[in-house]
Amino acid sequence: MATPMTANQLVAALRAEGVKVVETSGWRTHNRNQKGPWGPVNGVMIHHTVTSGTANTVKICRDGYAGLPGPLCHGVIAKDGTVHLVGNGRANHAGLGDDDVLQAVIAERPLPADNEASTDGNRHFYGFECENLGDGKDPWPAAQLLAIEKVSAAICRAHDWSQRSVIGHKEWQPGKVDPRGFEMDSMRARIGKRLGSTTTTPKPSPPKAPAVDLSQLVAAARSNPSAAGTPVTYSGVRIVEAALVDAGLLTKRYLDGHFGTTTKTAYAALQRRYGYSGRDADGIPGKTTLTRLGKAHGFTVKD
Repeated sequence: MATPMTANQLVAALRAEGVKVVETSGWRTHNRNQKGPWGPVNGVMIHHTVTSGTANTVKICRDGYAGLPGPLCHGVIAKDGTVHLVGNGRANHAGLGDDDVLQAVIAERPLPADNEASTDGNRHFYGFECENLGDGKDPWPAAQLLAIEKVSAAICRAHDWSQRSVIGHKEWQPGKVDPRGFEMDSMRARIGKRLGSTTTTPKPSPPKAPAVDLSQLVAAARSNPSAAGTPVTYSGVRIVEAALVDAGLLTKRYLDGHFGTTTKTAYAALQRRYGYSGRDADGIPGKTTLTRLGKAHGFTVKD
């Protein structure tokens, strides 16, 4: 995990790696931070645009379109290898993806298959859109592939990550096919070589994640749910509330340590997101849903 780079740090890192950078107007303050958190960052995600023409592609990625406001990435990698920076902060590029993939990226180990969409990727990944039609026929010029390699290596170098911190959109979200036309494994090998290593160096063990006691949490959820504004003493409630906020199911104003009606409603929505219904989606935490929530948002569960 890492704190996102500032605009100046990002530009400096890219140029130090030999990337040709174009700064579009207003990119340094152009983001979607008002819609959710940006960071901690864990990796770099590569996409293709399904567009042609650099000017048109940059405009779309900067401004977005109906239903999906820009920026749609942090930078556009053009056919000639030039990187056009269009956003700095949270960007609409990754969407919801597989929390198991995120954990693999954090641990810098081989990726599992992506088979669920439950975790906010816009928070955790730098995103780069590559100008390409994505039809498997549109060529990937050598200059463009080299720029993808350099951009990825620059960010990994800045955060002391290995090549395993670079993934494709198709490895994150089920149903996605981008980038289409080259293999991410071969690109990661190129990035690793540029970073000076073809193998992954084990990372130090991360700080121990906080633990939530399931029995105490259930007791908090069952105790006097109508007494809004009356916090319980168990600190695990705040951990779960913060995760529900991060998941987009609870607003920050209810992050108060009180597992009342609003928090139960949010947890019931989480249960439905995970495929439960009826009495199994009553807002009272169960071990399976709580464990999945913890994996996605950085806490463990004890009985």
